[in-house]
Amino acid sequence: MRTESEKEVIIEHEETESHYLSKSKEHARERMISQGAVSEASTSLSSSFIVPFANTIGANAAHIGFLSAFSGLISPLGNLLGSKLMEHHSRKTIHIWSTWLQSLIWLPIIALSFLFSSNIGVPYLPYALILLYSLFIFFSATKDPPSFSWVGDVVPEKERGHYFARRNRIIGWWAIIVFFIGGIILYLFEKKPYVLMIYSLVFLFSIFLRLISLHQIKHIFSPSFRLKKKSEFSFWSFLKRYDNFGRFTVFLALFNFAVMVASPFFAVYMLKDLGFNLFEFTAVSLSSTIFYLLLTPLAGKFSDKYGNLPLLHIAAWSFPITPLLWLFLDDAIWLFLLPGFTAGLGNAALAIGSTNFMYDAVSVQKRGICFTYSNILSGVGVFFGSILGGLMIQYLNISFMNTTLFVFLIAAILRFLVAFIFVPQLKEERQAEKIKGLSWDVTHPFKAIHSDVVWFKKFVHEK
Repeated sequence: MRTESEKEVIIEHEETESHYLSKSKEHARERMISQGAVSEASTSLSSSFIVPFANTIGANAAHIGFLSAFSGLISPLGNLLGSKLMEHHSRKTIHIWSTWLQSLIWLPIIALSFLFSSNIGVPYLPYALILLYSLFIFFSATKDPPSFSWVGDVVPEKERGHYFARRNRIIGWWAIIVFFIGGIILYLFEKKPYVLMIYSLVFLFSIFLRLISLHQIKHIFSPSFRLKKKSEFSFWSFLKRYDNFGRFTVFLALFNFAVMVASPFFAVYMLKDLGFNLFEFTAVSLSSTIFYLLLTPLAGKFSDKYGNLPLLHIAAWSFPITPLLWLFLDDAIWLFLLPGFTAGLGNAALAIGSTNFMYDAVSVQKRGICFTYSNILSGVGVFFGSILGGLMIQYLNISFMNTTLFVFLIAAILRFLVAFIFVPQLKEERQAEKIKGLSWDVTHPFKAIHSDVVWFKKFVHEK
């Protein structure tokens, strides 16, 4: 039996430990924002310019399609490795080594510019870029499951919407500033014979930023965690259990397929069909991100109050409008304003809604593996969507309209169909306030039409 004084000491110790843990998590949340900003700035100077770089070294639309496709397929394999590594290594260790390998991959990518300038192996350089960039995506994806689990452990459930909105906004503005500066620099030199040297310098600076991010990671608190083997389950059992989360992952997979039929080729269309210079290309490419950042705080507040399902509805019906707008617009200003807004709205709703939906739907121990399996399905969607879009643009011969615009039309139809069929099947995973005066029948046209017919029959009968 413990004495009263011993019990008081134990309670005081537990309270001190709890206070320390709370403060450590609070500091971790803030440091994750600054680290994420530097990491995203690095990505803005590397991945965001991969399509113009590929074009410069001789890539065609099919190469761009494969570049996006293999990235989408390789990413889930990296997720799978990251989940497996969590059984034996800390989340921070996995994150650190993955970031190191990400940085190193850009050195041989930079070497491709020198090979092209020296006229060495030019026909094969796009294929080498596809291989190297796929490796970069693989190492990037390896750290995603531990990072997803890590962030979930330091952010309280009730603050997720607000926190992720704030984090995404700060990270995004840093990415925009760096991307804009990079775009201006490349624009100034795009007609010069040494433009590939400028690409190399931009990519080198992205490596420098990633190494700063690596230093920051080492000083972020990581709660003790080790994945238990009993928390694992097979991919096949995940597919068979078509519950609410299963329907959500199938929706994401098919939606990614529909999105990627067009998304990788907006850049190609701007550069080759519309003849945009790199300044116009950068401005239009940034537009969706700018609107996304402006709308993200609203999406975060909306999620905390009304839940995540309404945001998924908004995203699902915003995305199909974007490729339709590209059919009628060819001016950089209008492309900045209209498709930029619809894409930004869809991205803000999807980023906050899907992230929080996943945290709500999955237990702490199963977050990493469920995140991985979800990404495997999404990666398959990205792979086949990108392949389909690239092959159609490269080899489809039609006379009634521009081939790229025809692909955009097909993508819009596919996005509408996926939203129409799958989004109404999803259910909210947590208690949330209902939106007063709004019937969710309007989120599904068939339901809306049916309820309107029922109401009209009842109205006529009463008359």
